[in-house]
Amino acid sequence: MRGLSFEQAVFEGLAPDGGLLVPNLVPDLSGQLDALKKLSFADLAFEIASRYCGEDEIPAADLRKLMHQSYKTFAHKDIVPTVKVGDVHIMELFHGPTFAFKDVALQALGNVYEYFLQRNKRRLTVVGATSGDTGSAAIYGLRGKENVECFILFPEGRVSLIQQQQMTSVLDDNIHCIAVKGTFDDCQDIVKDLFGDLEFKKEYGLGAVNSINWARIMFQITYYFYTYFKLCPKCDGTISFSVPTGNFGDILAGYYARKMGLPVKHLICATNANNILDRFFKTGKYDKEAVAQTSSPSMDIGVSSNFERYLYYLFSESTLTVASKMTAFKTSGKLQVAESLHDQAREDFSSAFASEAAVAATIKTWDDKYQYVLDPHTACGVFATEDLRASLKWAEEPNHHMVVLGTAHPAKFGVEVQKVIGRSPTMPPLLGRVRGAPTRFSTLPNSAAEVKKQVMEVIARRETEPTKPKAPQSEPCCAGLWQLFSGK
Repeated sequence: MRGLSFEQAVFEGLAPDGGLLVPNLVPDLSGQLDALKKLSFADLAFEIASRYCGEDEIPAADLRKLMHQSYKTFAHKDIVPTVKVGDVHIMELFHGPTFAFKDVALQALGNVYEYFLQRNKRRLTVVGATSGDTGSAAIYGLRGKENVECFILFPEGRVSLIQQQQMTSVLDDNIHCIAVKGTFDDCQDIVKDLFGDLEFKKEYGLGAVNSINWARIMFQITYYFYTYFKLCPKCDGTISFSVPTGNFGDILAGYYARKMGLPVKHLICATNANNILDRFFKTGKYDKEAVAQTSSPSMDIGVSSNFERYLYYLFSESTLTVASKMTAFKTSGKLQVAESLHDQAREDFSSAFASEAAVAATIKTWDDKYQYVLDPHTACGVFATEDLRASLKWAEEPNHHMVVLGTAHPAKFGVEVQKVIGRSPTMPPLLGRVRGAPTRFSTLPNSAAEVKKQVMEVIARRETEPTKPKAPQSEPCCAGLWQLFSGK
């Protein structure tokens, strides 16, 4: 299924058959690095987004304004500063309003949603699943937005206390949090079920904020380029990234950055004990297992949704092959690729997984040796660089930089960090304010029907409340840049 505009891609989220959207064309910026290297983060975000969203959909002046608006909420002037610790660099992605990397994409996505909604007479019902950080970032990006109702599902008892407080203490009328009695995978399956009900999806105008929405990936591409320019201001070196990975979205953005011409040497897929991705890159087998509860809950994921997007490229951009493989996987929980494809996958990605003991030891070592406090997710990325140091020989490569993505502020996982280093990490005042704040959420069983019922009831109630006048409708333009994993 081809011919979707950027706007349609943003609002569709999933294809009618449950597949994922990918861009039909990936622009090559390899010859433009010198022209891009001195841009601010917001201006670089504009340049990258403009390659996927034509001016016929969002005029350049409007898109640039949206990007600058999106990053005014960040506390650091560099938006995503990079700090050298030992012989690696930590890309600190936690200076946004919810102190996690998801802010980079979701602040922008919230503003893009609002832009389109104000231009077109329509309502948006966002339904998202979170293992911790996506929920709060989505909520902070969408709170108070006109014509938007936001429903966030999280697994009861499987997010950190402060993550839950961040989400449930936002009391804006359009924000609705639901604790599901299950795992993150259960929450994700419910969201996919709701999107798979095409009549319900159309009637209620469902939209996605999870990384199943390709715009999320697009906005994350920016910080790979930005960090390269900071570390290689003359564009004369190479760079590698170790990415703490659960749903495969963040590292997929790095994969797209490389496809767009960024000189990326290694992409390290760093997982916790829930290591379906590490097992695939080591064995060629992508087999589902039970989800273990760990100190890095945002990575406690059994099935990585964005992995489908990578399979599209691994299978030579064959939507039919991907659809067939994923249909079989949904039935059996197993997927295996041929040896030649496994070899290709190992060229594209390296991988390592960190046990709970390894995570704790890494946090302790870095605190003792460098006085730098890691959150458990970032610790997985740091551990992976050490685990692969000898085999990749990355430290021996000339004019090369190893970057670990620092995905969350350690204070978001203060209990886990305190157990290791014997003290609580410094609490940012804005984050500390959510402790003890009033909260509002509901608890539901692991049931798509029950969640759907609540969405319908809430929207029926909200429609009886006074609303602001909506912007007049305008005709959408079609850029024709998108296709779906529908095999059609």
